[in-house]
Amino acid sequence: MTSEDILQLMAHGNFPKPCVKPELIETHISWVIICGDDVYKIKKPIRYPFLDFSTIEKRRHFCERELQLNQRLTRSMYLDVVPVFIESNIYHVGEGSGQPVEYAVHMRSMDRSRQMDVLLRQAQVTPAHIIALADQIVSFHQRAVVLRQSNPLLVGEQFNGLLDVQDIVRRFLGADTFHQIHQAVAWSDQFMEQHRLMLLQRSKEGFIRDVHGDLHSRNIFLLEEPVVFDCIEFNDSFRQIDVLNEVAFLCMDLDAYGREDLSRLFINHYNNLFPVIRSQEEQLLFSYFKAYRANVRAKVNALRAASTEDNAARAVAMNESVRYFNLLNAYAGAA
Repeated sequence: MTSEDILQLMAHGNFPKPCVKPELIETHISWVIICGDDVYKIKKPIRYPFLDFSTIEKRRHFCERELQLNQRLTRSMYLDVVPVFIESNIYHVGEGSGQPVEYAVHMRSMDRSRQMDVLLRQAQVTPAHIIALADQIVSFHQRAVVLRQSNPLLVGEQFNGLLDVQDIVRRFLGADTFHQIHQAVAWSDQFMEQHRLMLLQRSKEGFIRDVHGDLHSRNIFLLEEPVVFDCIEFNDSFRQIDVLNEVAFLCMDLDAYGREDLSRLFINHYNNLFPVIRSQEEQLLFSYFKAYRANVRAKVNALRAASTEDNAARAVAMNESVRYFNLLNAYAGAA
């Protein structure tokens, strides 16, 4: 489907339940249509080096993978995968005749005022929320599939993906930040070499698992019980990682909101229940993983800045990129 098809679906399409004013949320890889209590997520027909949604067969496969993987964390939100048909130029979601023209992940709508990033901006995230969330993530990680054959050194290669935006950074942020990129990559290479044996040992001990892959506050609802959603389905290597790398993302996100207190509370409670930091060297690894996650956020915002013609939007993205570069440098100093 195209953007025009999505607008036609929203304006004139038939949904399983009446949908008077559907709302569209667009990401770089999906269209998310909110219809009252129901949500339908349709993948864009795109292909990137790390993602391939280029055919309807692949989009159906990844819809089914998204459902399966996210139901490990929440069955209350992820319901099923439904086909989309077109008859007489009208789209029908869920029921129709002929061959489906698309597939959608069907979800239950959640209260977006309870999204964790929203609550962080309102200073409404409490220690009790953090404890409940840590309890849930520990339970999920402990039952996750262990992957002892995975390459624990791959994260070093992924860190060096920061070089992909060096020209963008030099153009928009100047020579100083450009040089910071090369300093960060050199630091990462040195860290991976110095701690190679520890990383290999952690793999042997079963710390690399099939987990969520994108654990940050925007992917969490703080309800009576936390709801964690939107794990990575399109690239296994992004999801099959050291559990410490996973929780480092959430802790980095909390740090970025200025809530280092909640970040410390989360990792301390998590570590008491599931010891993943057992030495000073592993404490350094935690800082490395937080630096890697800040690196990814800096890169994403740099790419966002380069892809927009809106000067205000570009300024916001570059300011965010600078903020994460500063975090990266702080973590590198700690490690």
